[in-house]
Amino acid sequence: MANPLDASVRVRFCPSPTGNPHVGLVRTALFNWAFARHHGGTFVFRIEDTDAARDSEESYNQLLDSMRWLGFTWDEGPEIGGPHAPYRQSQRMDIYRDVAEKLLAGGYAYPCYCTTEELDARREAARAAGKPSGYDGHCRELSAEQKQAYEAEGRSHVVRFRMPDEATTFTDLVRGEITVQAENVTDYGIVRANGAPLYTLVNPVDDALMEITHVLRGEDLLSSTPRQIALYKALIDLGIAKAIPQFGHLPYVMGEGNKKLSKRDPQASLNVYRERGFLPEGLLNYLSLLGWSFSADQDVFAIEDMVAKFDIADVNANPARFDLKKAESINADHIRMLDEKAFAAACEPWLRAPHANWAPEDFDEKAWQAIAPHAQTRVTVLSDITANVDFLFLESPVEDEASWTKAMKEGSDALLRTARTKLESADWTSPESLKNAVLAAGEEHGLKLGKAQAPVRVAVTGRTVGLPLFESLEILGKDKTLARIDAALARLAA
Repeated sequence: MANPLDASVRVRFCPSPTGNPHVGLVRTALFNWAFARHHGGTFVFRIEDTDAARDSEESYNQLLDSMRWLGFTWDEGPEIGGPHAPYRQSQRMDIYRDVAEKLLAGGYAYPCYCTTEELDARREAARAAGKPSGYDGHCRELSAEQKQAYEAEGRSHVVRFRMPDEATTFTDLVRGEITVQAENVTDYGIVRANGAPLYTLVNPVDDALMEITHVLRGEDLLSSTPRQIALYKALIDLGIAKAIPQFGHLPYVMGEGNKKLSKRDPQASLNVYRERGFLPEGLLNYLSLLGWSFSADQDVFAIEDMVAKFDIADVNANPARFDLKKAESINADHIRMLDEKAFAAACEPWLRAPHANWAPEDFDEKAWQAIAPHAQTRVTVLSDITANVDFLFLESPVEDEASWTKAMKEGSDALLRTARTKLESADWTSPESLKNAVLAAGEEHGLKLGKAQAPVRVAVTGRTVGLPLFESLEILGKDKTLARIDAALARLAA
C-alpha cells in the first residue's frame, strides 16, 4: 500500500445520479476521501450517468450539494474540471466506443448474437445438469461465415469480453489474498446491442485513463473484480492503461433484521439526517465507525483526526450494523463541541420558516442568543431546537394535552397561585432567585422542587421537559411568565 504523503495516490468516488444519496454511499465517499487526504493524493469525483432511463439532473445536483455539505472537496471532477475531463460518463461516449473497437480488433472481445431466449434455455439446461449457468461461450469462436449468417438473419449483437482460461488472484486491501477460478467468471457483456457501453466497460476504462491507483468500493462489487482485472490487462496490452489498481472492498452496512441497508430503508437516505439537523462532522464521525475504528477507547473525534489516522488496512471485513441511537449520541457530542457562536449559527435554519411555528416578526434575536448556551447541552440534533425554544417566540405556549394531564394534578391550581405570588416578588435578574421562589411555594404545599416546578414549566412552556426552567423564565421575562401562569389558572378553573 502507498506510504503516507504519497502524492501518486489517486482514488475516485463515482456515484450514479439516481435518487437520493444514501449513507452507504457516503461511507464509501468518506473512506476514499480520507484515504486520499491521508496520503496527500488526489480525490477524483466522477459521475456515472450512462443509464439515461434512471439518471436525472435533479439527482446530479443533489449529489454535488451533498458532497459540499459533507465537506468533501474534490481535486478533479464536475465544476472544477481536471486533466482527464470530462468527468461525466455521458460526455465520454466516444472514448468508450473507441476502446470497444480496439478490444474487438485485438481479439480481447467478440460479438455475441445469442438471443435472450437462447441464453435462458442454455442456462436452464446447465442448471438441470448441475453445471455452472454462466455464459457458455457459444459465440466465442464464430467463423466469419457464421457471423455473416447471423447478420443476414437480422440478429443484433452485444459485445462480450473474452475472459482468460486461468484463475485470477489478487490481494484485496481489506480481505487479503483472493483467488477466483476461471469457471466461476465467464465471458461478460461490455456493450449493449444498441451500441451503448455497459458499466463493466466504462468503469475500468475511466479508472485506467484517469490513472486511478486504488479502488475502494462496496463488497457487493467484489465478484466483478476478476473481470475488471482481466480487462485492465487487455487495456495495458493495448497501451490504454498503465497499471492495475489495487482493490479494497468495504464491508456491508447492515440495517434491521441482519439485512444489507438498502436505498429503500427509511434510515438510509442522507436527506433524512440533513433534515433532522445532524452536523456533517457528527454524521461522518459515526459513518467512519462502520467498518473502521479510531481507537479501542475513543468513538468521538474530529474528521481531521480521522484523516490523519485512517489506514485502509485497518478496515474490518465484517459487516457493520447501522445503529441510529449511537449515531445520534455521537452527533450530540459534536454539537457540544461547537463554540457558542457556531452552535447559534448552526441552529438558524430551524428558527425560521418552514421549521419554526412562530411568525418571523416574533423571533427575538436577543432572547435566542441568551437561551442558546442552555440549549446546546440539551439537543441531540439541531431540529430539536425548535420545540425547545418555541415558548420564547409564541404568543402562548403550545397546547400539549399529554404534558398538561401529566403535570396538572389535584392541587396544582393552589401551587400555581402560591408560585405566582412568590415569583412576582422575586429578583428577575437571578435564576437562583426564581428557583428559590418556586422551591418556597413547593414547601408550603409539601412538595419537593421537582414536583413543584412541573406545573410551572407546563404553564409557561407547554411541555413537561425542556431547557433549564429558571434560566428560561428569566429570559422570557416577568410579565410573560406571570401572564402564562394566570392563563393556566384560568384553564384549571374552567
